Amino acid sequence: MLNKLNQAEERFLQIEQRLQDPETVSKQDEFTKLMKEYKNLSPIIEKYREYKKTLDDMEGAKLLMDEGGELYDMAVEEYRSCKERIDAIENELKFLLIPKDPNDDKNVVVEIRGGAGGDEAALFSYVLYRMYNMYAATAGFKTELISCNETELGGFKEVTFMISGEGAYSRFKFESGVHRVQRVPETETQGRIHTSTATVAVLPEAEEVEVDILPTDVVIETCKSSGAGGQHVNKTESAIRLIHKPTGIVVECQDERSQFKNKDKAFKILRTKLYDMKQQEMNSKIASERKSQVGTGDRSERIRTYNYPQGRVTDHRIGLTIYSLEAFLNGDIAEMLDKLATADAAEKLKGGNE
Repeated sequence: MLNKLNQAEERFLQIEQRLQDPETVSKQDEFTKLMKEYKNLSPIIEKYREYKKTLDDMEGAKLLMDEGGELYDMAVEEYRSCKERIDAIENELKFLLIPKDPNDDKNVVVEIRGGAGGDEAALFSYVLYRMYNMYAATAGFKTELISCNETELGGFKEVTFMISGEGAYSRFKFESGVHRVQRVPETETQGRIHTSTATVAVLPEAEEVEVDILPTDVVIETCKSSGAGGQHVNKTESAIRLIHKPTGIVVECQDERSQFKNKDKAFKILRTKLYDMKQQEMNSKIASERKSQVGTGDRSERIRTYNYPQGRVTDHRIGLTIYSLEAFLNGDIAEMLDKLATADAAEKLKGGNE
């Protein structure tokens, strides 16, 4: 570990020097790339320097202990305190040194689809959409609706939206999977509890350079927008449908009144889906890689249950139950996201030590 930390500090100092070079500053792409690396290394180096200072303090206390005299008791206390801090800092450094997911800083495209349960599943899809939007607003992320297929009762058969902001994927990536709800539907006259599901897929947004789309591979269709949106969207052919012939992927975008804007959004989603497909293929090929306890790939896995009668939400991957369902559905999901990230890091750390 110390060897990795020394190398990281050397790299950190190199980047510091290059960032002060006017030639580097004049090259925007290089400067941005170095700033990103500098920012990622900063917490590691800060903690490593705290580690080295604490070691020096502990060594100083040891020298005073060896000398004896009036300061002996104080030196013993300082030595014990430093020893405890060293153990804690070493654990923190181990977590900081876990390789970062290269997608963590990316924006995300979230797709929510109603599963088993018909209209009730569609209503639950809307609840999840609202939950993520409310959390995003409080956490400083921006949300943007891409497309939706609404039901007469106000639910979503499916909805696609983008969440933008630094670290968006790192916060939302563990939400992929099947979400189950247990509640009495409004349409239920006998008060029976029904179980319905919705599927969430969280995809890191792909840059143009990461996915090459040939114009000849895409069929572009225009049509009138459907669903909510007023008279304007229903009278103009502003909606866009893309069909990617090699994969059969179909993307629709109708949120914007401008056909050009819808087309731009649709290509963003298509790139993201193709990038995700490529990522899934790569992950499946790495058979020796330990699958995380938390996981981000298997979207058929039931990951969470929302139980209305008992006012609780349970994540089955980490065994965490929170007894404040109403607050959770109103966007108070930070604790759950933190615990999932911590469990994933711990699993990766465990895997790296075996």
